[in-house]
Amino acid sequence: MNASTTLDFASIPERIQSEVQRAIQRSIKGVEYFSTSGPTLGSTPKDVLHSRGTMSLYHYRPQSDEVYRIPVLIVMATTNRGYILDLVPGQSFIEFLLKRGYDVYMLDWTAPRPEEKSLRMEDYVLDFIPDCVRRVQQDSGETDVSVIGYCFGGVLSLLYGSIFNDGPMKNLICFTTPIDFREMKLFSNFSDRRYFDVDRLVDSVGNVPPEMILSSFEMLRPASRTVSQIQLWENIWNDEFVKSYRMFDRWATDTLPLAGEYFRAITKDLMWDNKLFNDSMSVGGRAAKLDNIKVPILHAVAEHDHIVPYDAAKHLITKIGSTDKEEVMLKGGHVSLVAGANAIKRLWPKLDSWLGKRST
Repeated sequence: MNASTTLDFASIPERIQSEVQRAIQRSIKGVEYFSTSGPTLGSTPKDVLHSRGTMSLYHYRPQSDEVYRIPVLIVMATTNRGYILDLVPGQSFIEFLLKRGYDVYMLDWTAPRPEEKSLRMEDYVLDFIPDCVRRVQQDSGETDVSVIGYCFGGVLSLLYGSIFNDGPMKNLICFTTPIDFREMKLFSNFSDRRYFDVDRLVDSVGNVPPEMILSSFEMLRPASRTVSQIQLWENIWNDEFVKSYRMFDRWATDTLPLAGEYFRAITKDLMWDNKLFNDSMSVGGRAAKLDNIKVPILHAVAEHDHIVPYDAAKHLITKIGSTDKEEVMLKGGHVSLVAGANAIKRLWPKLDSWLGKRST
């Protein structure tokens, strides 16, 4: 028998013992996992500046002696919680901005109540966002406001900026923001007007339940949850892995329902008629064309984004009317672009470099 293929019989007891110890450790850690609640998320100190219905406006307390003149308003997607940008100390985008000297506000959302099923696109674009901008102006004492929109929060920010194009938005940053909804392939197929009766759905259930929204996201990667659970079990003794898993898994499953009329408008105007891309979008009778936006804009897209593929986002910069505009593609996915170790090394420094020059 070749020496390279000779079995090391002497090491077998040691290897068996190692595997037994690993199995025991996995079982102990598994019990700990189910008996503990995981890390506290969204703990950066903040004050509720205003709350109305499904809308909440937060102001984060400064963490720097010197603060940029222009405040920053973050607009979250209406399906997701804002704490993805404020995970834990050392992994919080909000904390990073505060320590870099930005005055940070966030427009976050709670689940719309049954009686709020009548909320329309114009309630979000012509009421909620302008209301928050005015309150940021009053609280900060500044006229100018920079806006950061994440995913569909970016879509709402684009609609707001295109309608209120004479100010007070000074800078616009979009993260993974779609404008060509034909290229949102699975969502486009899911909402195909030949088979999807959105009127019947909204008229029957009112607000669109979070289970329907979550299942549509999971259909993009049908095996991802099973794979991630296997990876969790294989790494259950790794405290850092488990901590990271719990943070992102909690956020991914913490999906909000959508107001019925608002969902009807998204389906018909964006998914069916692709009005934002076709320059025919209007909100409350007011034209919302992207070339009306003249302010500096940065659009960050993810190389491996399975939710908003690049083809759905790539035309944004060319359609914007500003002369100061930039797209940056970074490694990562839809979530890892903005949160986690990948974001800390790539997106956060890039945004700080770009926004700092335009915030004085």
